[in-house]
Amino acid sequence: MSEQPLNQKLIEAYNRMLERTRAGMGEAGKGMQHALDAAMEKASELGELSREEAEKVGEYVKRDLQDAAAFISESGNELRDWLRFDMAVVEDSLLDLFSDMVDHTRDALTRLELRANALGEWHTGEITGIGTLECKSCGEKLHFHHTGHIPPCPKCHGTIFRRLSTRDE
Repeated sequence: MSEQPLNQKLIEAYNRMLERTRAGMGEAGKGMQHALDAAMEKASELGELSREEAEKVGEYVKRDLQDAAAFISESGNELRDWLRFDMAVVEDSLLDLFSDMVDHTRDALTRLELRANALGEWHTGEITGIGTLECKSCGEKLHFHHTGHIPPCPKCHGTIFRRLSTRDE
């Protein structure tokens, strides 16, 4: 299988997993991790992803949701401040889905008072949702207006990034 179809498959899986996690959280008060685990299992059971791919994509979803929720909880700002770009360019359905999931996740983080210290790095080849990443090597900014794979830095070819938000300015 060529690289492009696999990349597209994982991007589509990220979005489906986000949707299934949101739906699962609405059922009988399930928490984010339980709903995400069920979404990963479903993707594997349906043959959409291998178990390893499902776990990898699940980690990407969890990382992005926790980072956004932690920012909103800590700063009191809104999702648009975390994204750092015009919300009009984001697909409405993805924005609604991501916003709803961030609200659920923020609530869970607030209740548990979790800090996501280990969630500070994004790497080339991983999938990320909407937002802005900054190259840790040179400071170049990558803007994601939809779910996608993280490429090497176009400026220095660095492979490690951090999420930018208004708190970083």
